[in-house]
Parts: sequence; structure tokens; C-alpha cells
Amino acid sequence: MNFVFDLDGTLCFDGKSIDTEIIEALQELKLAGHEVIFASARPIRDMVPVIPKNFHEGLLVGGNGTFTYENGKIQVTHFEQELLDKFVSLIDQHQLNYLADGQWDYAYSGDIAHPIYLNIDKASSANILLEQLRPVCKLVLFKPNQEVLELLETFPVTITHYKAEHAIDISPLGINKVRGLHMLNIHQFVAFGNDSNDQCLFENAVHSVCIGNNDVKHYAKECIQRAEVAEKIRELTGKYRVGEMPLLHS
Repeated sequence: MNFVFDLDGTLCFDGKSIDTEIIEALQELKLAGHEVIFASARPIRDMVPVIPKNFHEGLLVGGNGTFTYENGKIQVTHFEQELLDKFVSLIDQHQLNYLADGQWDYAYSGDIAHPIYLNIDKASSANILLEQLRPVCKLVLFKPNQEVLELLETFPVTITHYKAEHAIDISPLGINKVRGLHMLNIHQFVAFGNDSNDQCLFENAVHSVCIGNNDVKHYAKECIQRAEVAEKIRELTGKYRVGEMPLLHS
């Protein structure tokens, strides 16, 4: 069975690492013959430092589906230039702070103490001017006002709201974590997540587990707390036997 894991707030709770107990449970899952896949809002650049090294050759979905990683190669979906020009105009007009992700480098303006900025792997990438970043695959806008939100509703994009970070995440239209999984030919999976960008995983999973008490928990099959993550991975490792084909949403 394919097991799909979000990172932040699901496996990683400090923005930098995964608890040893959870890593051990993931390794047991892999040894049992299951496919372990990580699907995050982070681009591949910022996923790799958090994921244990023995999972680096596995399948990754980054940027809420904008990036996929397979056999050492990154594939990206990016904004068309006409749409990107509209974003730049909107940012300038409303003096918005942002994070724009390219295939590996990025463009950032704003608070360097913000958790999203702190999670960028700056050692392996460069912060360059937005006008020079090509392609632009994903865009985060910080503290957008109501006028900006209403304007973005007219753009052909996918928008995810992050209430805790006071930000919105913008991807090309139709892109989400499930679309990213489909690009990797993954169609049946067990999902672990915790935030609004995991709703699509929960809605399409064979079984779904929400960590914490966010509103998205209503879309998951069950809800657990941080301390229960490793135990739940082990429980489902045995429940979904390798080679068996469970009923969807069982």
C-alpha cells in the first residue's frame, strides 16, 4: 500500500526535524514493503533536509502538487508569463510580502523571522529578484487584504488559506497534492495530514488520519494527537497488507 505523509504539523513539529519514534515507525513501514511518500506544501528544496536520508530516493510531492520528484528528477508545473505579470502588478500595487518558488531558487520579501522563511533551505538555494525568477511554480502572499482576495478569485489559480500563518498559497489551476500523486501514478493510498491543503488527500484516500484539531479533521476518517502518530503508523502497517487491494474509503 502507498502511505502518503504531509510534513509540517503531521510528522515535523519544529520545522526542522522528525521525532526519532516517528522515523522508526516510518522505517518499519518501509521494511514491511509499503511505499512511503511525502507530500508537502514545501518545495522539494525544503522537504529534503527534513526527510530521513534513507527516504531521499523515494517519491515526493512538493508545493501542494506543483513539484514532483522521482528517480532523482524534479518535474514542475509553473505559472504562465501573462498570469505571473498580473501577480507582480498585484504585489506592487498592494505592497504585499511574498515567497515565490522556482524549481530550486526563490524570491522572498518580508519578515525574516516568519516560520515559512525559517524553513527555507538557504544553504542550497538563492534568494533572487522576483523579476528574475523563472519559472515561478508557487506563490505565497502574506496578509492579503479582502480586495486582494477578491481579485485573486478571478484568476485561474488554486488557492489554499493558511490561517495560522496569515497567508495564502497560490498554485496553477487544478494543482493539489492528489494531482501531484496522480502525476507519479499513485492512485490508492493511506493519508496522514493536518491542514487545509490535506483535505484533497483525505477525500481521496483509502484511509485518512488527521493530526490535531484543525477544521480539516472533519474530512478525515479519524483524528489523533501528535503523541499518537508513531503508534498509528504501526497499527496501519499491519492493517494494510502488501499486495492486498482494499476497498476505497473503507
